[in-house]
Amino acid sequence: MNYFRTALLLAAMTALFGVIGLLLGGTQGMLIALGVAVAMNLFSYWNSDRLALAAHNAQEVDEASAPELYRMVRDLAARAGMPMPRVYLIDDPQPNAFATGRNPQNAAVAATTGILQTLTYEELAGVMAHELAHIRNYDTLTMTVTATLAGAISTIANFGMFFGGSRERPNLVVTLLVSILAPLAAMVVQMAVSRSREYEADKLGAEICGNPVWLADALAKIAGGVAQVPSEAAERHPQTAHMFIINPLSGRGFDNLFSTHPDTGNRIAALMEQAARMGYGSSQPQSGFLGGAQAGPWGSQNLSNQSRSRGPWG
Repeated sequence: MNYFRTALLLAAMTALFGVIGLLLGGTQGMLIALGVAVAMNLFSYWNSDRLALAAHNAQEVDEASAPELYRMVRDLAARAGMPMPRVYLIDDPQPNAFATGRNPQNAAVAATTGILQTLTYEELAGVMAHELAHIRNYDTLTMTVTATLAGAISTIANFGMFFGGSRERPNLVVTLLVSILAPLAAMVVQMAVSRSREYEADKLGAEICGNPVWLADALAKIAGGVAQVPSEAAERHPQTAHMFIINPLSGRGFDNLFSTHPDTGNRIAALMEQAARMGYGSSQPQSGFLGGAQAGPWGSQNLSNQSRSRGPWG
């Protein structure tokens, strides 16, 4: 359903671009705006991973510097049947994570130090699986396409308002309204695409790690942490907020038109329904990934068999 919804939203964005372009700029103006937007987004597409990682001062790690995290990502990537991405750590107390890269062969996952302190090993596995799902689903490409169309719509709206367009343009009042409302409509569609991709990444991520409850528990903890711990890097670079598993800038609690992320409660509910279909129940919170002996069922030697039985990793 989310794939179908994404396709419909992309079709709506394309149709909106065509209508607004012809209305305000004519065929020539529409092509100019599209060319500018494509050029800008191609640069972003090829360099977005480096720009995002640099914005958050992410440091690449390997099996020697972060053995458990690195091995976790490697094992999850193998389960997902995809190449091993680069792994990064961000020195940030806010619990969060994101994925970036133009395709599975050129991808990276990044986790904050805060998320390692907050989540159990199994919960962190759910989060990393979610990020791998974004990579496997080519969500970066999807969002680049929507960004290209949204940028083109904004460009041609400005072009039509300030430089005039086709001879068949409507009167000035209509032109002004379209110039203001068209970019707004494009932004709404772009954010709707982002929200639909989060639901799909939750679903596939739960399948990759083997237990939807792990990711559901992680989302609840991350949302609580984000509400309590601000991220200075995210505040400085709000354009990267949509990349994170939970919006690092705010904890808005409903699926409003201008939110880049779905409501966390809705995501958890969907995951628990998926867990019920897979035969898993709720779990009990544990201490953090770096919290010692009770860190989680993969990194601990004294966990119960029941805890180990909640997924395929024990």
